[in-house]
Amino acid sequence: MLYSLIGTCRLNNVEPEKWLRYVIEHIQDWPANRVRDLLP
Repeated sequence: MLYSLIGTCRLNNVEPEKWLRYVIEHIQDWPANRVRDLLP
């Protein structure tokens, strides 16, 4: 699953390491109904 997310980051010109760091820092307080907003 992680490999797929990293591939999606690359396809969308998003740096995988920065994206993953952001998600890990914010997911705890993120509303469940907006989880799609965290996808690359």
